[in-house]
Amino acid sequence: MPDPDIQYRPLTPAEEARRRKRSVAIALALGAWVLLFFVLTIVKLGPQILSRPL
Repeated sequence: MPDPDIQYRPLTPAEEARRRKRSVAIALALGAWVLLFFVLTIVKLGPQILSRPL
């Protein structure tokens, strides 16, 4: 549980910009990771997986 006596200082605009850039970079890396797994799964299953009956 957070300590209620701790006082946090507000972030400066430069710190907010760095945090935003870091968040975007993490999101892009996660998206690339998911896309890589998707592509590798399709490649491993082979091209016939797309033309099979449902």
